[in-house]
Amino acid sequence: MKFHVLLPGCVDTPAITQPWESTLTGADIVRIAQVADECGFEGLLIPEHFVVAADHAETTGRHFVHSTTAQAIMAGATRRIKLGSMVTILPLHNPIVLAKSLATLDWLSGGRAAVTVGLGWQPDEYRAVGVPWEERGARANEYLAAIFELWHNQAPSFDGKYVNFADITFEPKPIQEPHPTVWVAGDADAALRRAARFGDGWAPWLTPPGQIPEKLDRLRSFAEFDGRPLTVFYSLMALLIGLDDTGHVPLDDQASVSSAETQRVVDACGQLATLGVTDTWVPPAPVSELGEYLDSLRWLSEEVIPQLRAA
Repeated sequence: MKFHVLLPGCVDTPAITQPWESTLTGADIVRIAQVADECGFEGLLIPEHFVVAADHAETTGRHFVHSTTAQAIMAGATRRIKLGSMVTILPLHNPIVLAKSLATLDWLSGGRAAVTVGLGWQPDEYRAVGVPWEERGARANEYLAAIFELWHNQAPSFDGKYVNFADITFEPKPIQEPHPTVWVAGDADAALRRAARFGDGWAPWLTPPGQIPEKLDRLRSFAEFDGRPLTVFYSLMALLIGLDDTGHVPLDDQASVSSAETQRVVDACGQLATLGVTDTWVPPAPVSELGEYLDSLRWLSEEVIPQLRAA
């Protein structure tokens, strides 16, 4: 199993953050990325929202970075760790601009770019950006097809409902072959079909763990799936939070999975591995300041990851 780090300081959702994170500076966040890199974590994960509806702010939070911009900054401060998002709200981006941003990130970082694409859940965010909410799924599918065309072909052309281009060039291409890692988020049938067609991996969020094998079977049953290997990302944090009409909320048993006990984390991750999960993020145990958090990363790298590296 591979372990990732949801980068502190890039989001302030109360259900998944701790009070000390609000004190972090940009330099502190860069230091976290560097320690995660030194400790051997697989990737950094950076959330994204452009705006948050005012009536959701208390539960969802107000502070969200632009994921691709933050990924680029972390690329310059690290050497080997993957630079990912969790998630990039695909229909809110111009697909040509996003393709260029990710290709540039991959090229300049030596092939370390990754992206998790999803649709988000806020109609108000779509209205603010000027994208029709009801078109989100169709736009996501077409945008991914257009992005792949730009990444893969020397003379790219595309004729769609939302995206059209011809007689253009697009350089630099990504370094990774065939392209930067793309995870597709969501567990509705439309998301599973999107993952079957486009994904290098699948990233369910609040899916009950016991449903993961069934959902994977469903994904692989679509005609768009070509039998390629798929990674599956599932965060242990997903066991601790829920989603209601106001946003993300903590569940009652916040102590059910934490990084406070080595064996508990090893057992939880091992159970996820039996369900088909290949990648995860372990939420940190409660700490009060940056130094303690960095110690928790070192603890995971020394005590937990070696036991599960082959899982």
